[in-house]
Amino acid sequence: MQTASLAAAAEVPKARSGKAPELPILEKRNWLIYLYYIRKDYDSCKIAIKEQLQETHGMCEYAVYVQALIFRLEGKIQESLELFQTCAILKPRSADNLKQVARSLFLLGKHKAAIEVYNDAGRHNEKDWEICHNLGVCYMQLKYFNKAKDQLNNALQLSRHDLTSMVLGKIHLLEGNKEEAIEVYKKAVEFSPQNTELLTTLGLLYLELKDYQKAFEHLGNALTYDPSNYKAILAAGSMMQSHGDFDVALTKYRVVACAVPESPPLWNNIGMCFFGKKKYVAAISCLKRANYLAPFDWKILYNLGLVHLTMQQYASAFHFISAGVHLQPKLAELYMLLAVVLTNLEDPKNAKLAYQKASALDICNPLISLNFAVLLYNQGDKEEAVLQYHEMKRKAQALKENALEFDSEMVDVAQRLGAALQLEEAALWTKPTKDSKSKQQGTTSRKSSTAPPLGSNQALGQAMSSAASYAKTMIPGAGSSNQLPKGPSLPMEPKPATEAAPEDATSAAEGQEQSSKKLASSYGSRQLEIPSAVFLKHLLDQHCPFQVGLRYKRFSHQFCTFCQLRNLCDQHK
Repeated sequence: MQTASLAAAAEVPKARSGKAPELPILEKRNWLIYLYYIRKDYDSCKIAIKEQLQETHGMCEYAVYVQALIFRLEGKIQESLELFQTCAILKPRSADNLKQVARSLFLLGKHKAAIEVYNDAGRHNEKDWEICHNLGVCYMQLKYFNKAKDQLNNALQLSRHDLTSMVLGKIHLLEGNKEEAIEVYKKAVEFSPQNTELLTTLGLLYLELKDYQKAFEHLGNALTYDPSNYKAILAAGSMMQSHGDFDVALTKYRVVACAVPESPPLWNNIGMCFFGKKKYVAAISCLKRANYLAPFDWKILYNLGLVHLTMQQYASAFHFISAGVHLQPKLAELYMLLAVVLTNLEDPKNAKLAYQKASALDICNPLISLNFAVLLYNQGDKEEAVLQYHEMKRKAQALKENALEFDSEMVDVAQRLGAALQLEEAALWTKPTKDSKSKQQGTTSRKSSTAPPLGSNQALGQAMSSAASYAKTMIPGAGSSNQLPKGPSLPMEPKPATEAAPEDATSAAEGQEQSSKKLASSYGSRQLEIPSAVFLKHLLDQHCPFQVGLRYKRFSHQFCTFCQLRNLCDQHK
């Protein structure tokens, strides 16, 4: 009995002594490579990959695949492309390998080759939304917008993703279809209502369409979900700024300065807030900081020229405005502002050419014709001034049918010019009397006392308060101080001898604005004083410095030079 039990006990270890089956040699270290890769221990991962490839003589697909991913992360796109092509050779029916090859080709800028590889990958997997999405992106880069929209719509039918909706909306914006873009973004927001990027983009589009209620709603929702969303805060501050609430806008911009202190739109908007408060030196400092951060942004150059023109620094204004014309040669207001500067630089010949170019680019702006008529009148060309005056009246009548209100300074200059030209005034300009003005001011004050202030939307108000509390946690004492944090100072441009000092120029500009409001006692002389506020205020209203989240298309058209524009700086030094 004892011998039998010992024999049975001896049989148990024999049954458990079998070894575990060894993995194939090609996949021996795949688990270790994966572990190092997800831990981002790329040095150890490279060592494991090297050992694996040496044992398999370069036939391990997974090791080559991970090596290609590491090369892509290191910026070695060409090396990663070659390794992904090796993976495609080792496993030709894998759609993932082909997608990675196409991705590397896309990163190298070879969009047509990437499209061919994506189409090949689509034959192996027809229901992959990522392939359709990437095909749409490639077609968008090649400006094939119809094909891009088809592929992106196919991707949305296969699987709804916010990224696909963002790209599809961007294509509609590139085509100029803002309504279609809004519809795409609205559907995307219904699918993912907490996506702050979608909410901010939709709010910006409503802001461009001047639908302030919906813009406030979406921007407020974005700030509710993310109080530190600097794009939404910057957009809300821009709306405050466009309504003249400069102090409130500066408070919002302080929160943005904590998140993105090197944002060109931020310093551009801060500079124009100081411009609205008539602090011209501070405005120039902020705008030059924005210009330093984005030297090819035409809006910043436009605003710099505007401020220098207000300070009667005409040479500096010409420098910035001409640079803006080079970057945006299809904007009529730039040419009109350039003509104003040339007029002050006593170069009427080039000023006329600038007005002609502005009139050719914009056939609906009455201010161009009005300023041109004043220049012609001051030069003694009364017949051409009459023609431009009638052209201005025609444009103003067309705008008046659209219920557009005109600036008071513009109406004043138009009436004075009509009287100087001895023309019969039609019932086009309706100028309220003092009594009506006082009544209107009384009614507006009552309305303002009863109506909710700008930005009193409940969602936006709560979001703004949460954004302010978020800023207080970042900067101690941010809620108590009303001054902006001082950034690193930039070197100002050297002051030429012909330009006035900033303080003197500021007082001179204020004196000019006060003197421009006085009517001339006699129109017998040829010199008709034009208040600079007519140009400046109109242009400031039309081009509020608002650049949040949107990219402006740069035109490649050749700049149309004037006859003597090249030697202008030499003539007026």
